[in-house]
Amino acid sequence: MKKLISTVLALGMAASLAACGSSASTAASTAESTVESTAAAGDSDLDYIKGKGKMTIGYTVYEPMNYTDADGNFTGFDTELATAVCEKLGVEPEFVEINWDTKIVELDAKSIDCIWNGMTLTDDIQANTACTKAYAKNAQVVVMKADADYSSTADLVGKTVVAEAGSAGESAINDDESLAQADYVSKSVQTDCLMEVAAGTADAAVLDLTLASAMIGDGTDYADLAIKDELNAEEYGVAFRKGSDAADAVSAAFDELKADGTMPALADKYSLALAD
Repeated sequence: MKKLISTVLALGMAASLAACGSSASTAASTAESTVESTAAAGDSDLDYIKGKGKMTIGYTVYEPMNYTDADGNFTGFDTELATAVCEKLGVEPEFVEINWDTKIVELDAKSIDCIWNGMTLTDDIQANTACTKAYAKNAQVVVMKADADYSSTADLVGKTVVAEAGSAGESAINDDESLAQADYVSKSVQTDCLMEVAAGTADAAVLDLTLASAMIGDGTDYADLAIKDELNAEEYGVAFRKGSDAADAVSAAFDELKADGTMPALADKYSLALAD
């Protein structure tokens, strides 16, 4: 009798799910929940990523790291490097555009598996995430109209200065005695900062040397802009969830890709300097 009742109940539940048209999505959701539950139970983050079969990579549009070229192809140094690393790890790369200001929140919520987008290895990032070894060198620079008068950051006291929210450029502004006295305006992405300076709505932008070198000067859309100053040297790395073992696996892949010439070739292609 108990078996008969159980069978009827099971059939009723199945019919109810079918009526809602949700059988496939429920199965997929259950499978995904199982993977997440397994990871939460204490298994490695690398196993979690491999279990999904993909690495979800958080990025913002940032030439030459991650961007869409004139032919409509999503490319860039980080895009190509991440794809090569994922191949070594046996997973597919999935690129997801994020809000840079909430990158760690998205990482901890598992909306993404890592932040891979020309990200400076700041003290804050290293304290709150598991980072790979540095893979490229960079600096923060002051960009202004080419004909603007500039001798030092003291010239920007009281002037309008822009940077990407949550970026190393924003930190550089806060850490510089003169720039801290500027009228600072945060923007959602670094390219917006260039637009503000070009339009004359901002006097200067503080952003990554790699992006500035690729996007301003002769032959670009910002031919009237120039790098006026270099504030500090820094290094790029990839951030995973705090405690993640995936960071070490990616660092090991970097060593292999340096040895086989892949990373040096990409650095030449995108005019970047690799970290030592």
